[in-house]
Amino acid sequence: MKIGVTIHATDRAIPPDELAVEAEERGFASLYIPEHTHIPTSRRTPAPTGDAELADEYKRSPDPYICLAAAAARTSKIHLGTGIGLPAQHDPITFAKQLATLDVISQGRLIVGIGYGWNHEEMENHGIEVRTRRALVREKMLAIQALWSNEVAEFHGKFVNMEPSWQWPKPLQQPRPPILIGGGAGPRLFDHISEYADGWMPIGGKGMAEALKTLRICMSERGRDPNSLRIVPMGVIPSSEKLDYYREVGATEVVLRLPSDQRDPVLRKLDEYSQYL
Repeated sequence: MKIGVTIHATDRAIPPDELAVEAEERGFASLYIPEHTHIPTSRRTPAPTGDAELADEYKRSPDPYICLAAAAARTSKIHLGTGIGLPAQHDPITFAKQLATLDVISQGRLIVGIGYGWNHEEMENHGIEVRTRRALVREKMLAIQALWSNEVAEFHGKFVNMEPSWQWPKPLQQPRPPILIGGGAGPRLFDHISEYADGWMPIGGKGMAEALKTLRICMSERGRDPNSLRIVPMGVIPSSEKLDYYREVGATEVVLRLPSDQRDPVLRKLDEYSQYL
């Protein structure tokens, strides 16, 4: 089981490229950062943490793809991912090129962690109808994969239509960079993972063992190897007992949460987490 780290990057915290260098030197497998294009001031959508106030870092998120490109330029081994990215908020044609270019620049180290989004106001500002966002993400990711895998690609769906087209570069990782979908266990999520993704970023560990049995059945029904699944709990506050549990239930990687803070406090926490490598 690999051990990676995640940080909610901000303009006030340690720069992600510096953190990537430090994490790679210590032997961590990966670095993930989240995506928010903006945060509307309305709190019609409650904070995902359950707090009355939304944490300040949500307001200050940099572009994760540019940050990961900078990290790729300064490292050579550590895998670099979004945890999580929001494909619903992107044009799928330009997003396909952006991600493929990042995979090439990083020499095949990109991991595409995605989700459906929780902030309704943020989605609506992008013209997204909240109730159909899962279907929208599915079509966008299928269109992206068509561009990644075919010399001439086309896609025709309810939300995405693309005539036969060329697009390069192709990702270095074929048929695609690993795609992980974050969210709570459920039939729709597991159907999407089985159809167009490579793994699951579960929220918490409760009930995970039983959920994984269901997910593996879904993979088999799609004709895919359930043993190929990547199971990557995200944002974990570690303990030896907790990591032993994740290892026992079949996690392939656990991503530990770093504080959204300046260099010295983050590096102290990174050193503390090194005991789990």
